[in-house]
Amino acid sequence: MRLVRIARRLGFCSVLVALASLSTPAGAQSAKPRLPEFAAHYPAEKLVEGAESYGPMRDDIPVMPLLKGNETIGYAFMNSDIVGAIGYSSRPIHIIEAVSPDAVVLGAAILQQSEPLLQGGSREVAVKKLAASYAGRDLKPEAVTGGSGREYPYVSGVSVSVRVVDDSVIRSGLKVAFTLGLGGLELPNRQEGTYPTVNAAAEAPADWDALLEAGLVKRLELTNATVDWAFSQPGQHPWATRYPTRGAPDDLFLDLYTTLISVPGIADKLLRPSEIDAMKAQIEEGGHAILVASRGEYSWRGTAYRDNGIYNRIELVQGDKTIKFSAREQVALFRISADGAPTLMENSILFIPALANFDPTQPWRLQLLVQRNLGAIERAYLNYDIDFTLPASFITAPWVTPEMLAEQARAEERAAQVAMRNSVWKNNTVEIAGLAVMLAVLTAAFFFQGYLTRSARLTFWFRIGYLSATLVFLGWYSNAQLSIVNLMALTNSLRTGFDWETFLMDPMTFILWFSVAAALIFWGRGAYCGWLCPFGAMQELSNRLAKLLHIPQWTLPWGLNERLWAMKYVIFLGLFGVTLTSLDTAIKFAEVEPFRTAITLKFARAWPFTLYLSILLFIGLFVERFFCRYLCPLGAALAIPARIRMFDWIKRYRDCGSPCQICANECMVQSIHPTGEINPNECLSCLHCQVQYQSKAVCPVVIKQVKRREKVAHGAHAVGAAIERTHHANHPHAVRVAE
Repeated sequence: MRLVRIARRLGFCSVLVALASLSTPAGAQSAKPRLPEFAAHYPAEKLVEGAESYGPMRDDIPVMPLLKGNETIGYAFMNSDIVGAIGYSSRPIHIIEAVSPDAVVLGAAILQQSEPLLQGGSREVAVKKLAASYAGRDLKPEAVTGGSGREYPYVSGVSVSVRVVDDSVIRSGLKVAFTLGLGGLELPNRQEGTYPTVNAAAEAPADWDALLEAGLVKRLELTNATVDWAFSQPGQHPWATRYPTRGAPDDLFLDLYTTLISVPGIADKLLRPSEIDAMKAQIEEGGHAILVASRGEYSWRGTAYRDNGIYNRIELVQGDKTIKFSAREQVALFRISADGAPTLMENSILFIPALANFDPTQPWRLQLLVQRNLGAIERAYLNYDIDFTLPASFITAPWVTPEMLAEQARAEERAAQVAMRNSVWKNNTVEIAGLAVMLAVLTAAFFFQGYLTRSARLTFWFRIGYLSATLVFLGWYSNAQLSIVNLMALTNSLRTGFDWETFLMDPMTFILWFSVAAALIFWGRGAYCGWLCPFGAMQELSNRLAKLLHIPQWTLPWGLNERLWAMKYVIFLGLFGVTLTSLDTAIKFAEVEPFRTAITLKFARAWPFTLYLSILLFIGLFVERFFCRYLCPLGAALAIPARIRMFDWIKRYRDCGSPCQICANECMVQSIHPTGEINPNECLSCLHCQVQYQSKAVCPVVIKQVKRREKVAHGAHAVGAAIERTHHANHPHAVRVAE
């Protein structure tokens, strides 16, 4: 765990990867740098205006000087040689980049990429412009924030690729700048193979004032006047000045102190031995603790912790981490034991769990929330910070092996990928929630299809509404269109080194594929192809409109229909074979799928692609789901494992197919054989045959059953009436009347 702290000492992720001879894991850097190969085909003057040539590549890091005559005006490198730049295709996005001696990006250009959504069109142009726009970006402010916390650029429909471009350009530039000492960004002077830890042997002064002067205890002093003035500043709630603090202006509002009490040398001076033992007993392995003590009218504890168990008026911030403290996990102190310490009223040791990944050698700050009640509901707030940095005498650097450094580099690279992935998932919260609702609704519809299909009208409008949501929300809004390219990327990843992070970068696609895998076990391909495919929804809705306009529908002869099914399997196997040879070539051939043109790019594409899409949609007006039935390679890929499904949810009668052909004639994709069997490879689970299965007006079997029941009921009624007449005739009262 301590190794994870290496690069944080510098304030950005994985700087030490540049010191570990850049022998990063697969995907972060290739065994042989690609810079010489790309530089040979990309002139220096094209990368940076005024540059004339590249110098020889350095031995310690794959960087080439940019030369203007004999003067070095910058340093060129490939992002993929320095950091992980794996895109959604599971292959790197190769970007050549140049940084000036002042740590300013001089230029950047995408030279090679295999992203499925960036193969031509306006989005590829937009992403290339994005890469070029980094020219002029100063990396020194990025070093302060660790290359994080900035707003990510946005290009519609390719958020994953954009994140990879942005992340790799900034992080690779930072690593080169730190390694070469550009712009004053230098690695600390320390032995190779060391990292900072707390020096347990360091001793703090015993006197309270000396502790404050040494920076081992930090203080925040607020008077009533200070707080009232802050609440009167522009931007505060307009009512804040109506409720001033109580007491004289110079009275103490809050006198707050904090320190890193888990450091042995500090704890020895501030706590009694019994308190130290109590603290050590409660600190978990890898955890830490701070001391928060105060006096004054304002309570840093507040009162909300009595309800939720959390101190909501303070929190610890380190880098991009925010740590809140539990009132249940604290040790209250009666007083501070240091000589000359003031009498403080609210004193607690607060514990930082190991999972927080807190680094005691790094700067941190305690953030205080000052709350002012403005009547029964309204409130105004102020934030104050106490900055804390452990003095250098309390930090040491023990020895670690080069292997440990290499492992650290891999861990930090992985941490950067995870951070970017988490950011992508967080920014797609609305889309993920919407997809979850759609999946839940579809699952319920399938499990309870017997109830749903009792009403033909309800089933029809449910399907129309669901397909509309699939097209608009999943397709055009969320760009959640699965493609054979996804399977190509998976195949290539299995051959070159599988990495979950590559697939987790697109949450909608990942969730959909996970759902498809589960659905194949229960229902076969129909759950996705029939309900969740945006392009399939587009075809069916357009065909519904054609029927509404009385456009004639063509039903292909069964023999021809059955033979045309094979086309999509041939296309799929051909694409799979090409993938094994060249993923880039396979992606180009995958344009047989019109998904990118129709869904991802929303028809904004070159005319050959739009013409191809238009032809398919035009044919689909006459032959329902034409592309799905005969050409879709993704449908073929999903149909192959369709027979492994565990359950047969489609109910049939013995009379189906012999002699009844109603369902076969009305099946929109002609997946029902004339003999009555349903081909699971072709069935899209539209549930229309299940509506017919229960229809008292259409299904001959149901009609016969209804008539039989009516006949039996009529006979039973006649028998009952006869019995009633006989009973009435034999009744004593009836005899007397006759007499």
